[in-house]
Amino acid sequence: MSTKSTPKQIHLAAHFPGVNNTTVWADPASRSQIEFSSFRHLAETAERGRFDFFFLAEGLRLREVKGRIHDLDVVGRPEAITVLNALAAVTTHLGLAATVSATFNEPYELARRLASLDHLSGGRAAWNVVTSNDAFTGANFRRGGYLEHADRYHRAAEFVRLARELWESDGKVVRHDGPHFTVEAAGPLPPSPQGRPVVIQAGDSDDGREFAAEHADVVFSRHSTLEAGRAFHTDVKRRLARYGRRPDDLRIMPGVTFALGSTEAEAARRSAEIRRAQVPPRTALAFLEQVWGVDLSDHDPDGPLPAGDPVVNSDLVQGRTRLGDPLEIAARYRKLATERGLSSRELVIELSGRHSFVGTPESVADQLAEHVATDAADGFILVPHLTPGGLDDFVDQVVPILQRRGLHRTEYTGTTLRGHLAE
Repeated sequence: MSTKSTPKQIHLAAHFPGVNNTTVWADPASRSQIEFSSFRHLAETAERGRFDFFFLAEGLRLREVKGRIHDLDVVGRPEAITVLNALAAVTTHLGLAATVSATFNEPYELARRLASLDHLSGGRAAWNVVTSNDAFTGANFRRGGYLEHADRYHRAAEFVRLARELWESDGKVVRHDGPHFTVEAAGPLPPSPQGRPVVIQAGDSDDGREFAAEHADVVFSRHSTLEAGRAFHTDVKRRLARYGRRPDDLRIMPGVTFALGSTEAEAARRSAEIRRAQVPPRTALAFLEQVWGVDLSDHDPDGPLPAGDPVVNSDLVQGRTRLGDPLEIAARYRKLATERGLSSRELVIELSGRHSFVGTPESVADQLAEHVATDAADGFILVPHLTPGGLDDFVDQVVPILQRRGLHRTEYTGTTLRGHLAE
């Protein structure tokens, strides 16, 4: 007698948009990225959809273009843990994840802040561990400067180990003397209902993957296609055994975007409209200035790419990760623009990335299910293009289909984030 196997559950999380130019601020439905009502709206939508967690990105310095804040990007936002403490009071089950740098923070102080959120929320806190990579950001801090890539990960690994010791010490004194930190302190708070905050990691280098295999509970991956997702999933999961961990101890959840329509054609049109709105003329020029390193204010965004060669090591744009050798990048861009007959703006739209999932609610549900069923992902962190209502259609139209298929919870079965992730 044959029995049906239980389908793999799809884990879902919500990313609050606004830390990059993919948010369409010009849309009439777009609202504040500072007012608490915006954070509350998206968090309550995610909880209504029975998502695992709500995720906040963070930046330690506002990005600059030509010495000015680029106002089509992000112009400041309240500190992440402060926002999540407020959301803990208006949500009951949703996990609350803050991005905090391990480069310009200290273990005891951050362990205390995260443990406080974990207790105030009843065991729903998470820390997305990131590193900071430039002296421009470092200028905000007494130490200044920056750490080399390997040193950033060594510091982050020691930071996470020490934070976990403090969280798990249950009042006992922790004595630590390492390359980056010397600490003698009792744990700031007793264990929370989930034991300790969940750890999320987003690095994709070999060091980053190894860090995730040893320390992370969730990976915020950039690999959202089937082929790339399967390769990443296989690589990271196989590393877990060397740390005594099982495959289900780590959830891999790529950040994804979506465009819905009542028909496939309507969804495709909607996707194209959103992508064009995400790259207005000034944003297209700012994108190209990162490569060319010169002021392109007088350049026609609807004309061809700039004629001259890029300026190497320009400091025109500050606070963004360098894309690579600007001469090689410019040559690649020119080749693509020539082959496809693209203007400067059209090229930037093409390079800015397509929506991860486009289609009717049924077909998007099919695509999500295929990714999880074939080990391209364990779930998804949804990044809407509108603040704060960009998740509403997904929760109202796609989530019910997943629930009817038995692929996503209809009710929370536990109260902690670690419990949600274990399902």
